[in-house]
Amino acid sequence: MVRRAVTPQQVADAIAVARGSADGAGDGNVDRSQIGPAVRVTLAWLAQTNPGRSVEIRVPPFAAVQAVAGPTHTRGTPPNVVETDGPTWLALVAGRMTWSDAVAGGLVKASGSRADLSNLLPLQHPTED
Repeated sequence: MVRRAVTPQQVADAIAVARGSADGAGDGNVDRSQIGPAVRVTLAWLAQTNPGRSVEIRVPPFAAVQAVAGPTHTRGTPPNVVETDGPTWLALVAGRMTWSDAVAGGLVKASGSRADLSNLLPLQHPTED
């Protein structure tokens, strides 16, 4: 199955949702109906901009992707796994929560030597440098 590329505008819209408002300057309250689409777009963007298969990032029940260059696995559970819920993922995407705080608080389960995504989060607006 071929995945369709995510556009910068879709990512910008999803980051605005993650921040909690249409203009991206909100209070972090994400409407429940927008969590799934925003998670799917931001995960796809992360995989698209950090290609590879060394880390599996899971945000059930919304999506899972493989990303980050490095050694890959072919069978069974991958050695580098990140798992969290939708609201926590969006807080990380928007910069409303740090990676270290999420891991320390038990909101993110990260296993494996490559499962630290702190250098990839928060996501940058696709038109910002």
